[in-house]
Amino acid sequence: MNVDFIDALEQLEREKGIDKDTLIEAIEAALISGYKRNFNSAANVRVQIRRDTGEVTVFARKTVVEEPSDTRLEISLDAALDMNPTYRVGDVVEIEVTPRDFGRIAAQTAKQVVTQRIREAERSIIYSKFVDRAEDIVTGVVQRQDARMTYIDLGQTEAVLPLAEQMPTDKFKPGDRIKAFITRVERTTKGPQVVLSRTHPGLLKRLFELEVPEIFDGVVEIKSVAREAGYRSKIAVYSRNLEVDPIGACVGARGMRVQAVVNELGGEKIDIVKFSDDPAEFVANALSPAKVVEVRILEDEKIARAIVPDYQLSLAIGKEGQNARLAAKLTSWKIDIKSETQAAELGMFGHITKEVEEEEEGFGSLSADWLNEP
Repeated sequence: MNVDFIDALEQLEREKGIDKDTLIEAIEAALISGYKRNFNSAANVRVQIRRDTGEVTVFARKTVVEEPSDTRLEISLDAALDMNPTYRVGDVVEIEVTPRDFGRIAAQTAKQVVTQRIREAERSIIYSKFVDRAEDIVTGVVQRQDARMTYIDLGQTEAVLPLAEQMPTDKFKPGDRIKAFITRVERTTKGPQVVLSRTHPGLLKRLFELEVPEIFDGVVEIKSVAREAGYRSKIAVYSRNLEVDPIGACVGARGMRVQAVVNELGGEKIDIVKFSDDPAEFVANALSPAKVVEVRILEDEKIARAIVPDYQLSLAIGKEGQNARLAAKLTSWKIDIKSETQAAELGMFGHITKEVEEEEEGFGSLSADWLNEP
């Protein structure tokens, strides 16, 4: 090795951020192993690389003793005194033992160490970049698929999209560009692993942030998201500016903004409702598109009793209870839905007594617990 080698290390330090001295120390440590392996040496050795010229020197380290039992590790006091009269028993003497052809071994070892450190540095940089983007959205290109994963090229690294995190409507082929949500970033022996999701509610939220400037700017806020990926979702939005309609901002002119999100999610239906601090109003909004006549809130049981017109009951419940289930997830309230006829039979339009609540069981209303099943 020579001055050019030192110059190359300094360039790596500037471009990759790898400390030159740290690299040289790693090379020195690797050269010790290389020396012992190639020259069948059991001696205690030290390798030194000069920081200015790149010259490599190998020193055998021997302990000064009266009578050496192993000349590879020890040196007699008389021999040590011949070298330097200041040596005493217990001191360590360093004797240069650099082989003539050690330069070739040193160059090969240095190349391996530098390559490894560059790879580690690049992995560390990639990890640092993506770990800060956890719970963010990324765009990648589908590379390949197997029975468990879809592999997505993100440019600097390859991410994985597990089968369980794919929507039922997702059909990918190599070369497709898709958007996904970063759920976590892990360190592995092969470098950072970025795990993606297409079913996470955060994906829906991030997509609206991309499409709706008012959300990105903080004027409109997404308060909560309920999602059954691939089929239907609900989002509750709120405007910090009374002059800005949060639902209109998310829908966009001729529905272009919401349609862009729907297209990215393969046709998933999205209900946009207005958030309210009043639980009754919020529950009524969440049951959209059904029209709600009245909502009674039972704070202790965390139950909201919603009354809808008879002809709106099936719409409020939704196919297989989907609309009511999503509304319950969106509002964090258990929702019990009754038609006007059922409510009248139960006397729910007046004061709800404990007796009426007990009589209410068995009238075929949608169970609040069942509504909140995933």
